[in-house]
Amino acid sequence: MTMGIFSIVTTEILPIGLLTSIGSGFTVSDGTAGLMMTMPGYLAAVAAPTVTVATARIDRRLMLCACMFLLASANFIAAAAPGYWAMLVSRVLVGIVIGGFWSIGAGLAGRLVPAESTRRATAVIFSAVPLGSVLGVPLGTLIGGLAGWRVGFAVMGVLSAAVLVALAVLVPPLPAEQVTRLDVLRGMIRNVGSRFALLATFLIVMAHFSTYTYVTPFLERVTHVSSGSITVFLLTYGAAGIVGNFLSGAAVARHPHAAFGVAGGLIAFATLAFPVLGRWDAGAIALLIVWGVGYGAVPVCSQTWFARSAPHAPEAASVLFTASFQATLSTGALVGGLVVDRTSLSTVMMLGGTTAVVMMMTVLAFPSASRPVGPRSSPGHRDDQGRVA
Repeated sequence: MTMGIFSIVTTEILPIGLLTSIGSGFTVSDGTAGLMMTMPGYLAAVAAPTVTVATARIDRRLMLCACMFLLASANFIAAAAPGYWAMLVSRVLVGIVIGGFWSIGAGLAGRLVPAESTRRATAVIFSAVPLGSVLGVPLGTLIGGLAGWRVGFAVMGVLSAAVLVALAVLVPPLPAEQVTRLDVLRGMIRNVGSRFALLATFLIVMAHFSTYTYVTPFLERVTHVSSGSITVFLLTYGAAGIVGNFLSGAAVARHPHAAFGVAGGLIAFATLAFPVLGRWDAGAIALLIVWGVGYGAVPVCSQTWFARSAPHAPEAASVLFTASFQATLSTGALVGGLVVDRTSLSTVMMLGGTTAVVMMMTVLAFPSASRPVGPRSSPGHRDDQGRVA
Protein backbone atom coordinates (compact mmCIF):
# COMPACT_ATOMS: atom_id res chain seq x y z
CA MET A 1 0.00 0.00 0.00
CA THR A 2 2.80 2.39 0.89
CA MET A 3 4.65 1.73 -2.35
CA GLY A 4 1.42 2.17 -4.30
CA ILE A 5 0.84 5.63 -2.84
CA PHE A 6 4.55 6.44 -3.29
CA SER A 7 4.24 5.58 -6.99
CA ILE A 8 1.11 7.69 -7.35
CA VAL A 9 2.50 10.73 -5.51
CA THR A 10 5.77 10.58 -7.43
CA THR A 11 4.02 10.23 -10.80
CA GLU A 12 1.65 13.08 -9.99
CA ILE A 13 4.30 15.63 -9.05
CA LEU A 14 7.16 14.35 -11.21
CA PRO A 15 6.50 17.08 -13.84
CA ILE A 16 7.41 19.73 -11.27
CA GLY A 17 11.07 18.76 -11.44
CA LEU A 18 10.97 18.20 -15.22
CA LEU A 19 8.70 21.13 -16.14
CA THR A 20 11.21 23.11 -18.18
CA SER A 21 12.60 20.01 -19.92
CA ILE A 22 9.17 18.75 -20.95
CA GLY A 23 8.04 22.25 -21.97
CA SER A 24 11.06 22.79 -24.20
CA GLY A 25 10.72 19.27 -25.62
CA PHE A 26 7.19 20.00 -26.81
CA THR A 27 7.80 23.74 -27.38
CA VAL A 28 5.18 24.94 -24.91
CA SER A 29 5.33 27.68 -22.26
CA ASP A 30 5.81 27.04 -18.55
CA GLY A 31 2.16 27.89 -17.94
CA THR A 32 0.98 25.45 -20.61
CA ALA A 33 3.33 22.78 -19.28
CA GLY A 34 1.71 23.36 -15.89
CA LEU A 35 -1.43 21.68 -17.29
CA MET A 36 0.34 18.42 -16.48
CA MET A 37 -0.26 19.29 -12.84
CA THR A 38 -3.72 20.77 -13.40
CA MET A 39 -5.45 17.92 -15.26
CA PRO A 40 -4.78 15.01 -12.85
CA GLY A 41 -6.11 16.94 -9.88
CA TYR A 42 -9.42 17.87 -11.50
CA LEU A 43 -9.90 14.33 -12.77
CA ALA A 44 -9.06 12.98 -9.30
CA ALA A 45 -11.62 15.29 -7.70
CA VAL A 46 -14.31 13.82 -9.95
CA ALA A 47 -13.00 10.26 -9.80
CA ALA A 48 -12.80 10.12 -5.99
CA PRO A 49 -16.56 10.07 -5.34
CA THR A 50 -17.48 8.53 -8.71
CA VAL A 51 -15.15 5.53 -8.57
CA THR A 52 -15.70 4.93 -4.86
CA VAL A 53 -19.50 4.95 -5.10
CA ALA A 54 -19.68 3.07 -8.42
CA THR A 55 -17.41 0.27 -7.18
CA ALA A 56 -18.62 0.22 -3.57
CA ARG A 57 -19.44 -3.52 -3.66
CA ILE A 58 -16.31 -4.68 -5.52
CA ASP A 59 -13.36 -6.28 -3.71
CA ARG A 60 -11.00 -3.45 -2.74
CA ARG A 61 -7.87 -5.43 -3.65
CA LEU A 62 -9.17 -5.83 -7.21
CA MET A 63 -9.79 -2.08 -7.42
CA LEU A 64 -6.30 -1.27 -6.13
CA CYS A 65 -4.77 -3.58 -8.75
CA ALA A 66 -6.86 -1.97 -11.50
CA CYS A 67 -5.64 1.46 -10.41
CA MET A 68 -2.00 0.39 -10.51
CA PHE A 69 -2.48 -1.08 -14.00
CA LEU A 70 -3.79 2.30 -15.17
CA LEU A 71 -0.87 4.08 -13.47
CA ALA A 72 1.72 1.88 -15.20
CA SER A 73 -0.03 2.47 -18.54
CA ALA A 74 -0.08 6.24 -17.95
CA ASN A 75 3.65 6.34 -17.25
CA PHE A 76 4.52 4.32 -20.34
CA ILE A 77 2.28 6.55 -22.48
CA ALA A 78 4.07 9.62 -21.10
CA ALA A 79 7.48 8.07 -21.80
CA ALA A 80 6.55 7.43 -25.45
CA ALA A 81 4.37 10.53 -26.00
CA PRO A 82 4.72 11.71 -29.62
CA GLY A 83 3.18 15.08 -28.77
CA TYR A 84 1.99 17.15 -25.85
CA TRP A 85 -1.58 15.88 -26.40
CA ALA A 86 -0.44 12.34 -25.57
CA MET A 87 1.22 13.60 -22.40
CA LEU A 88 -2.10 15.14 -21.34
CA VAL A 89 -3.92 11.86 -22.09
CA SER A 90 -1.53 10.10 -19.74
CA ARG A 91 -2.24 12.69 -17.08
CA VAL A 92 -5.98 12.02 -17.40
CA LEU A 93 -5.31 8.39 -16.48
CA VAL A 94 -3.16 9.54 -13.55
CA GLY A 95 -6.09 11.62 -12.27
CA ILE A 96 -8.44 8.64 -12.33
CA VAL A 97 -5.88 6.56 -10.44
CA ILE A 98 -5.37 9.23 -7.78
CA GLY A 99 -9.09 9.54 -7.10
CA GLY A 100 -9.68 5.80 -6.99
CA PHE A 101 -6.61 4.49 -5.17
CA TRP A 102 -6.45 7.24 -2.53
CA SER A 103 -10.14 7.16 -1.66
CA ILE A 104 -10.25 3.37 -1.43
CA GLY A 105 -6.82 2.74 0.07
CA ALA A 106 -6.45 5.50 2.67
CA GLY A 107 -8.79 3.82 5.15
CA LEU A 108 -7.69 0.19 4.68
CA ALA A 109 -4.94 0.08 7.32
CA GLY A 110 -7.36 -1.24 9.93
CA ARG A 111 -8.14 -4.26 7.73
CA LEU A 112 -4.52 -5.14 7.00
CA VAL A 113 -3.08 -5.27 10.53
CA PRO A 114 -4.26 -6.10 14.08
CA ALA A 115 -6.29 -3.38 15.78
CA GLU A 116 -3.43 -2.35 18.08
CA SER A 117 -1.19 -1.66 15.06
CA THR A 118 -3.69 0.39 13.05
CA ARG A 119 -2.29 3.82 13.95
CA ARG A 120 1.26 2.74 13.11
CA ALA A 121 0.15 1.18 9.83
CA THR A 122 -1.74 4.34 8.89
CA ALA A 123 1.38 6.42 9.60
CA VAL A 124 3.48 4.09 7.44
CA ILE A 125 1.03 4.37 4.53
CA PHE A 126 0.87 8.16 4.74
CA SER A 127 4.66 8.41 4.99
CA ALA A 128 4.60 7.73 1.23
CA VAL A 129 3.46 11.33 0.66
CA PRO A 130 6.63 13.07 1.89
CA LEU A 131 8.74 10.17 0.61
CA GLY A 132 7.40 10.87 -2.86
CA SER A 133 8.72 14.41 -2.50
CA VAL A 134 12.03 13.62 -0.84
CA LEU A 135 12.99 10.65 -3.02
CA GLY A 136 10.67 10.37 -5.99
CA VAL A 137 10.76 13.83 -7.53
CA PRO A 138 14.48 14.58 -6.98
CA LEU A 139 15.51 11.13 -8.23
CA GLY A 140 13.15 11.47 -11.18
CA THR A 141 14.67 14.87 -11.89
CA LEU A 142 18.16 13.41 -11.65
CA ILE A 143 17.28 10.56 -14.04
CA GLY A 144 15.64 13.05 -16.37
CA GLY A 145 18.72 15.25 -16.31
CA LEU A 146 21.07 12.35 -17.04
CA ALA A 147 19.03 10.31 -19.50
CA GLY A 148 16.11 12.53 -20.54
CA TRP A 149 12.71 13.15 -19.01
CA ARG A 150 11.13 10.23 -20.88
CA VAL A 151 13.35 7.78 -18.99
CA GLY A 152 12.04 9.19 -15.70
CA PHE A 153 8.46 8.28 -16.65
CA ALA A 154 9.57 4.87 -17.98
CA VAL A 155 11.19 4.07 -14.63
CA MET A 156 7.95 5.01 -12.85
CA GLY A 157 6.07 2.72 -15.24
CA VAL A 158 8.28 -0.21 -14.26
CA LEU A 159 7.86 0.60 -10.56
CA SER A 160 4.06 0.81 -10.94
CA ALA A 161 4.00 -2.58 -12.67
CA ALA A 162 6.05 -4.09 -9.85
CA VAL A 163 3.62 -2.66 -7.26
CA LEU A 164 0.72 -4.15 -9.23
CA VAL A 165 2.28 -7.60 -8.94
CA ALA A 166 2.97 -7.10 -5.23
CA LEU A 167 -0.63 -6.02 -4.55
CA ALA A 168 -2.00 -9.05 -6.38
CA VAL A 169 0.31 -11.49 -4.56
CA LEU A 170 0.71 -10.05 -1.05
CA VAL A 171 -2.52 -8.22 -0.21
CA PRO A 172 -5.36 -10.51 0.98
CA PRO A 173 -8.85 -10.31 -0.53
CA LEU A 174 -10.67 -7.24 0.79
CA PRO A 175 -14.40 -7.61 0.11
CA ALA A 176 -16.37 -4.40 0.50
CA GLU A 177 -17.65 -3.93 4.07
CA GLN A 178 -19.01 -0.40 4.13
CA VAL A 179 -20.90 0.98 1.16
CA THR A 180 -20.09 4.65 0.57
CA ARG A 181 -23.24 6.40 -0.68
CA LEU A 182 -23.73 9.91 -2.02
CA ASP A 183 -26.01 10.85 0.88
CA VAL A 184 -23.14 10.10 3.29
CA LEU A 185 -20.92 12.52 1.36
CA ARG A 186 -23.64 15.17 1.34
CA GLY A 187 -24.02 14.77 5.09
CA MET A 188 -20.30 15.35 5.58
CA ILE A 189 -20.44 18.62 3.65
CA ARG A 190 -23.13 19.88 6.05
CA ASN A 191 -20.84 19.09 8.99
CA VAL A 192 -19.14 22.14 10.58
CA GLY A 193 -15.83 20.30 11.01
CA SER A 194 -15.85 19.19 7.36
CA ARG A 195 -16.59 22.73 6.17
CA PHE A 196 -13.66 24.11 8.11
CA ALA A 197 -11.40 21.39 6.74
CA LEU A 198 -12.58 22.21 3.21
CA LEU A 199 -11.92 25.93 3.60
CA ALA A 200 -8.53 25.56 5.26
CA THR A 201 -7.44 22.88 2.79
CA PHE A 202 -8.55 24.99 -0.19
CA LEU A 203 -6.57 28.03 0.92
CA ILE A 204 -3.32 26.32 1.90
CA VAL A 205 -3.19 23.88 -1.03
CA MET A 206 -3.95 26.76 -3.41
CA ALA A 207 -1.10 28.75 -1.88
CA HIS A 208 1.33 25.86 -2.09
CA PHE A 209 0.73 24.49 -5.58
CA SER A 210 0.33 27.87 -7.27
CA THR A 211 3.93 28.48 -6.22
CA TYR A 212 5.70 25.14 -5.81
CA THR A 213 4.65 24.01 -9.30
CA TYR A 214 6.96 26.74 -10.64
CA VAL A 215 9.77 26.50 -8.11
CA THR A 216 12.12 24.81 -10.61
CA PRO A 217 11.85 27.66 -13.16
CA PHE A 218 12.38 30.14 -10.30
CA LEU A 219 15.52 28.38 -9.11
CA GLU A 220 16.87 28.20 -12.66
CA ARG A 221 16.07 31.72 -13.83
CA VAL A 222 16.02 33.87 -10.69
CA THR A 223 18.35 32.06 -8.27
CA HIS A 224 20.48 30.86 -11.22
CA VAL A 225 20.96 27.37 -9.79
CA SER A 226 22.66 25.00 -12.21
CA SER A 227 20.58 22.14 -13.60
CA GLY A 228 22.77 19.64 -11.77
CA SER A 229 22.13 21.34 -8.41
CA ILE A 230 18.34 21.49 -8.75
CA THR A 231 18.13 17.92 -7.43
CA VAL A 232 20.00 18.91 -4.26
CA PHE A 233 17.60 21.79 -3.63
CA LEU A 234 14.56 19.56 -4.13
CA LEU A 235 16.05 16.86 -1.91
CA THR A 236 16.53 19.46 0.82
CA TYR A 237 12.90 20.50 0.49
CA GLY A 238 11.75 16.87 0.58
CA ALA A 239 13.84 16.01 3.63
CA ALA A 240 12.30 18.98 5.45
CA GLY A 241 8.89 17.70 4.38
CA ILE A 242 9.50 14.37 6.12
CA VAL A 243 10.48 16.23 9.30
CA GLY A 244 7.29 18.30 9.04
CA ASN A 245 5.24 15.16 8.51
CA PHE A 246 6.46 13.49 11.69
CA LEU A 247 6.34 16.68 13.77
CA SER A 248 2.76 17.34 12.71
CA GLY A 249 1.80 13.72 13.39
CA ALA A 250 2.61 14.29 17.05
CA ALA A 251 1.30 17.85 17.25
CA VAL A 252 -2.04 17.41 15.47
CA ALA A 253 -3.22 14.84 18.01
CA ARG A 254 -2.89 17.39 20.82
CA HIS A 255 -3.28 20.75 19.09
CA PRO A 256 -4.86 20.26 15.65
CA HIS A 257 -5.92 23.91 15.38
CA ALA A 258 -2.46 25.29 16.15
CA ALA A 259 -0.70 22.69 13.99
CA PHE A 260 -2.66 23.67 10.90
CA GLY A 261 -2.14 27.38 11.57
CA VAL A 262 1.61 26.99 12.04
CA ALA A 263 1.86 25.01 8.80
CA GLY A 264 0.13 27.84 6.95
CA GLY A 265 2.38 30.42 8.60
CA LEU A 266 5.56 28.63 7.56
CA ILE A 267 4.42 28.39 3.93
CA ALA A 268 3.38 32.06 3.98
CA PHE A 269 6.78 33.16 5.29
CA ALA A 270 8.74 31.07 2.80
CA THR A 271 6.81 32.07 -0.31
CA LEU A 272 6.62 35.76 0.58
CA ALA A 273 10.37 35.86 1.27
CA PHE A 274 11.36 33.87 -1.83
CA PRO A 275 11.40 36.82 -4.28
CA VAL A 276 13.85 38.61 -1.96
CA LEU A 277 15.97 35.98 -0.17
CA GLY A 278 15.52 33.30 -2.83
CA ARG A 279 17.83 35.14 -5.23
CA TRP A 280 20.82 33.59 -3.47
CA ASP A 281 21.57 29.89 -3.07
CA ALA A 282 21.80 30.01 0.73
CA GLY A 283 18.58 31.96 1.07
CA ALA A 284 16.72 29.66 -1.31
CA ILE A 285 17.82 26.54 0.57
CA ALA A 286 16.89 28.03 3.94
CA LEU A 287 13.45 29.00 2.67
CA LEU A 288 12.92 25.58 1.06
CA ILE A 289 13.59 24.00 4.45
CA VAL A 290 10.96 26.22 6.10
CA TRP A 291 8.59 25.58 3.20
CA GLY A 292 9.13 21.82 3.35
CA VAL A 293 8.44 21.61 7.09
CA GLY A 294 5.25 23.62 6.62
CA TYR A 295 3.87 21.67 3.70
CA GLY A 296 4.89 18.33 5.20
CA ALA A 297 2.31 19.01 7.90
CA VAL A 298 -0.53 19.95 5.53
CA PRO A 299 -1.74 16.48 4.37
CA VAL A 300 -1.62 15.14 7.92
CA CYS A 301 -3.55 18.09 9.36
CA SER A 302 -6.12 18.13 6.56
CA GLN A 303 -6.74 14.37 6.59
CA THR A 304 -7.03 14.43 10.39
CA TRP A 305 -9.75 17.10 10.29
CA PHE A 306 -11.76 15.24 7.67
CA ALA A 307 -11.41 11.94 9.56
CA ARG A 308 -12.45 13.46 12.89
CA SER A 309 -15.47 15.14 11.35
CA ALA A 310 -16.79 11.70 10.27
CA PRO A 311 -15.27 8.95 12.46
CA HIS A 312 -18.13 6.63 11.48
CA ALA A 313 -17.31 6.79 7.74
CA PRO A 314 -13.55 6.65 7.09
CA GLU A 315 -13.86 5.92 3.36
CA ALA A 316 -16.25 8.85 2.89
CA ALA A 317 -13.79 11.08 4.78
CA SER A 318 -11.02 9.91 2.47
CA VAL A 319 -13.19 10.68 -0.57
CA LEU A 320 -13.88 14.24 0.57
CA PHE A 321 -10.22 14.79 1.50
CA THR A 322 -9.00 13.46 -1.85
CA ALA A 323 -11.54 15.37 -3.93
CA SER A 324 -10.99 18.73 -2.22
CA PHE A 325 -7.20 18.36 -2.08
CA GLN A 326 -6.85 17.36 -5.73
CA ALA A 327 -9.28 19.95 -7.11
CA THR A 328 -7.45 22.70 -5.27
CA LEU A 329 -4.05 21.34 -6.32
CA SER A 330 -5.11 21.65 -9.95
CA THR A 331 -6.62 25.08 -9.48
CA GLY A 332 -3.43 26.29 -7.81
CA ALA A 333 -1.26 24.99 -10.65
CA LEU A 334 -3.61 26.54 -13.23
CA VAL A 335 -3.80 29.94 -11.54
CA GLY A 336 -0.04 29.93 -10.98
CA GLY A 337 0.52 29.18 -14.67
CA LEU A 338 -1.72 32.05 -15.75
CA VAL A 339 0.10 34.43 -13.41
CA VAL A 340 3.55 33.24 -14.53
CA ASP A 341 2.73 33.62 -18.23
CA ARG A 342 1.35 37.14 -17.72
CA THR A 343 3.62 38.55 -15.01
CA SER A 344 6.65 36.93 -13.39
CA LEU A 345 7.81 34.08 -11.17
CA SER A 346 8.29 36.48 -8.26
CA THR A 347 4.70 37.71 -8.56
CA VAL A 348 3.28 34.20 -8.29
CA MET A 349 5.33 33.66 -5.12
CA MET A 350 3.90 36.83 -3.57
CA LEU A 351 0.31 35.91 -4.46
CA GLY A 352 0.74 32.40 -3.09
CA GLY A 353 2.21 33.76 0.13
CA THR A 354 -0.72 36.15 0.51
CA THR A 355 -3.16 33.25 0.14
CA ALA A 356 -1.30 31.35 2.86
CA VAL A 357 -1.59 34.37 5.14
CA VAL A 358 -5.35 34.40 4.55
CA MET A 359 -5.49 30.72 5.48
CA MET A 360 -3.57 31.33 8.71
CA MET A 361 -5.78 34.29 9.63
CA THR A 362 -8.90 32.22 8.90
CA VAL A 363 -7.75 29.50 11.28
CA LEU A 364 -6.93 32.04 13.98
CA ALA A 365 -10.12 34.08 13.51
CA PHE A 366 -12.53 31.15 13.75
CA PRO A 367 -11.21 28.85 16.47
CA SER A 368 -14.66 27.49 17.31
CA ALA A 369 -15.21 26.33 13.72
CA SER A 370 -11.91 24.51 13.78
CA ARG A 371 -12.96 22.05 16.46
CA PRO A 372 -13.96 18.78 14.88
CA VAL A 373 -17.45 17.49 15.39
CA GLY A 374 -17.79 14.04 16.90
CA PRO A 375 -15.48 11.90 19.04
CA ARG A 376 -11.74 12.05 18.69
CA SER A 377 -10.96 9.19 16.42
CA SER A 378 -8.76 8.19 13.56
CA PRO A 379 -9.22 6.15 10.42
CA GLY A 380 -9.12 2.48 11.24
CA HIS A 381 -10.32 2.82 14.85
CA ARG A 382 -12.40 -0.19 15.92
CA ASP A 383 -15.42 0.13 18.13
CA ASP A 384 -16.28 -2.18 21.05
CA GLN A 385 -17.83 -4.67 18.63
CA GLY A 386 -14.75 -4.91 16.48
CA ARG A 387 -16.13 -2.98 13.53
CA VAL A 388 -13.94 -0.53 11.66
CA ALA A 389 -15.21 2.98 12.37
